[in-house]
Amino acid sequence: MTGAPVVRFAPSPTGRLHIGNARPALLNALFARKHGGRFILRFDDTDTARSKEEHVEAIRADLAWLGIVPNLEVRQSRRFALYDAAVETLKASGRLYACYETGDELDRRRKRQAARGLPPVYDRAALALGAEERAALEAEGRRPHWRFLLDHRVVEWTDLVRGPSHVDCASLSDPVLVREDGTYLYTLPSVVDDVDLGVTHVIRGEDHVTNTGVQIQLFELLGGPDRVPAFGHHNLLTTAGGEGLSKRLGHLGLGSLREAGLESLAVATLAVLVGSAEAVRPVASLSELAGLVDLHRLSRAPAKFDEAELAALNARLLHHLPHVAVAGRLAAMGVDGGEEFWLAVRGNLSVLRDAVPWWSIVAGDVAPVIEEPEFVAQAAGLLPPEPWTQETWASWTGAVKEATGRKGKPLFMPLRLALTGLDHGPELKALLPLIGRERALRRLGTPDA
Repeated sequence: MTGAPVVRFAPSPTGRLHIGNARPALLNALFARKHGGRFILRFDDTDTARSKEEHVEAIRADLAWLGIVPNLEVRQSRRFALYDAAVETLKASGRLYACYETGDELDRRRKRQAARGLPPVYDRAALALGAEERAALEAEGRRPHWRFLLDHRVVEWTDLVRGPSHVDCASLSDPVLVREDGTYLYTLPSVVDDVDLGVTHVIRGEDHVTNTGVQIQLFELLGGPDRVPAFGHHNLLTTAGGEGLSKRLGHLGLGSLREAGLESLAVATLAVLVGSAEAVRPVASLSELAGLVDLHRLSRAPAKFDEAELAALNARLLHHLPHVAVAGRLAAMGVDGGEEFWLAVRGNLSVLRDAVPWWSIVAGDVAPVIEEPEFVAQAAGLLPPEPWTQETWASWTGAVKEATGRKGKPLFMPLRLALTGLDHGPELKALLPLIGRERALRRLGTPDA
């Protein structure tokens, strides 16, 4: 690689992002981070009927939650002058031609070709139209759509993921670049923007492989051979059951994952490492994750994004986070236990907000469960004076064991139930100093001891 790469993520703001969209966004952003490059967020919003500003804002918020901060943001809806100029260039070179067939006519033609065993490729009939024929069609009220005249050659490239790749453009229909109403389909604005913005690497899903032959020809015409970017087509994510992901169906939306309290770093980690040769494991930062991502090591098979695996990864991540990484968020939740509290409870959390009820157990009012009042009262009488440390639990229960002869669960469980109201939770050697002697005595039923 020569020079710093320039990559882009180009969502259409016609819906919310799901985890399948996050995969290319993250792969591009992490690639730029790893190689000291630039990441462009480009909103492909030329479909003005379906593009919504609320979706633009939601996409920005979802990317920010993932830790993706673009170096530049552009909107295709504000760049039509560039696309219009490209159209004129293609017309002048004879590579964009007017076609007048209706959708029904094209459908019937495809069916006739299929019946004859021919591929459903456009036959370029419009190229044979003379000026008078075109004028007659327009007099009928027909407006032309415009197709790109492909060179019937094999286009080759070295894919960043798939290795040596090619597309035989003779097997493709000349693609429509401009609709009858003058609006643009995806292909032309995408190439024009990539040329104008100096994009050097296009990293996207493998469902775009066939488009690459067409786009390379457009790059060569509109930017020159030296402006053709490197392409990498990664495998796609599916649900755990193997279903494709969809904005419309709302599969694994980033907004819903965030609302569920999942850590963005856990989501990002699974989104890019699943379906690769790299083992999925917790990481400390996006920079660490960027160092693990290698496009050459992505599988060719679809990758299943399993919510159960995400939940387990999220918990593992939390269990290793230092207090400084969560202090501000804990404070915003009303949790004020400092590092001592965090280290006590983090191993019992599935999501960060699980810390809130544990803080209530430490510092709030607890309904103690006292099934053996005499034993609990005897234990309360043996509580040592403060200050307390993490050794206090062992010394206290040791004294209770010696006085009562109890050991194991019959010794520990009644004390846990009385102190926390629960039969499970973090180690009491860590919780007891946080609860403190006054609250402990109150919960043990002897407030005046």
